[in-house]
Amino acid sequence: MKIIGEKINGTRKRVAQAIAERDTAYIVNLAQKQRAAGAAWLDVNAGTHPSQEPDDLIWLIETIQAEVDTPLCLDSANPAALRIAVKSVRHVPMINSISGEVERLEGILPIVAEYGCAVIALAMDGKKIPETAALRFEVIQKLVAETRRNGVQDSSLYIDPLAMTISTNIQSAKVAFETMRLVRQEIPQAHLTIGLSNISFGLPDRSIVNRFFLSMALMAGLDSAILDPLDRDIQAAIITSELLLGQDPYCLNFIRASRQGLFEKPAD
Repeated sequence: MKIIGEKINGTRKRVAQAIAERDTAYIVNLAQKQRAAGAAWLDVNAGTHPSQEPDDLIWLIETIQAEVDTPLCLDSANPAALRIAVKSVRHVPMINSISGEVERLEGILPIVAEYGCAVIALAMDGKKIPETAALRFEVIQKLVAETRRNGVQDSSLYIDPLAMTISTNIQSAKVAFETMRLVRQEIPQAHLTIGLSNISFGLPDRSIVNRFFLSMALMAGLDSAILDPLDRDIQAAIITSELLLGQDPYCLNFIRASRQGLFEKPAD
């Protein structure tokens, strides 16, 4: 499974401070730690006002790329910021995200098509999130029709079935899993991703909820996720789940992780 490292996000108080103060060392440290933990992409979200976002996004990109070569996932709903940022990246980026919202689709999809980016596609129509798997899949089908019409290959799509907080809807995980299975069955070349931490919002012991949800999602076909790669329990859940799902030939990844002490409890 491919990890999209979630830590460089301006909606987090300490990251917002680093962006405002141009704290290069703090951002580089986050990037390096996530790379070392195996992130395939680093999500980069400035989280600032639209008028300021292009400058902040460019600063983040340049700061990260000066020290880390990991591909970036440009996280913004602002087409103007994305169009500027995509020209500054070293590797073709992933873009987070498009949805059924007309303005967002019309503003961002042309950038995806022009630069050959991978793109996260949210299973929501406008600002409304469908309550059932069937309705979410209808939105996904419409999105896929648009991406295909614009020349974007299914293999460049990372479809997000949306993990809504289970503390407000006990069926949230079940709906996400059912949506994943529909995507796997009907759009087999597309990838599946998810913002992992959303499922546990508002609950105690969130890491436990996150890792069990992740294990079940892998069985439903998930092959990437936006998550904290520094969470050892999450890393252990990924490796063990892939082992049990037959995705770890000769058990090599599990054995390597065990020898490296991943499954040991940290000393008090």
